[in-house]
Amino acid sequence: KEQIDYVKTVHSSSDALLALINEILDFSKIEAGKIELEKQPFYLRELVESSLDQIASKMAEKHLDLAYIMENDVPQKLVGDSTRIRQILANLLSNAAKFTEQGEVVVSISSKHLGEDQYKIHFQIRDTGIGIPPDRIDRLFKSFSQVDASTTRKYGGTGLGLAICKQLTKLMGGKMWVDSEVGAGSTFHFT
Repeated sequence: KEQIDYVKTVHSSSDALLALINEILDFSKIEAGKIELEKQPFYLRELVESSLDQIASKMAEKHLDLAYIMENDVPQKLVGDSTRIRQILANLLSNAAKFTEQGEVVVSISSKHLGEDQYKIHFQIRDTGIGIPPDRIDRLFKSFSQVDASTTRKYGGTGLGLAICKQLTKLMGGKMWVDSEVGAGSTFHFT
């Protein structure tokens, strides 16, 4: 039993280290202008549902509700970089689960038709977590920065995830922002 516990610790530590290395590599590629976006067809509903599946067990452990709402006019088949969209969604969902102790996390997806075959897809990830003080929101999207040191100690993280997500969103022609209220939760948006 003790050896199994050691193996589980080594496994979770190696997963954390791999995630850190991948974040640093992504950050380096973005900074060097070497990231290449794919343009492949994908099904949006499948992408969203697989992203939710990745976080579902963590949400269940914390007894949190997890849901998504996709408006009827959102196109189901899109062309773009599904890997990068999934990466952004996974990061935002992971953060929402990390900073929410009770309540829910809800993903909402809407779209705006821009003409011809062009759409702007708007994702919202709303949680009922701890929220962010207004004077600290500017720190969220800066590299190696977090809301405060106590947050880093309690919840972990490198301060790279949101910076990477914001840059990826920008590379895909979109933007990222957040609305938040301390004690009432946050809503992260990206297009």
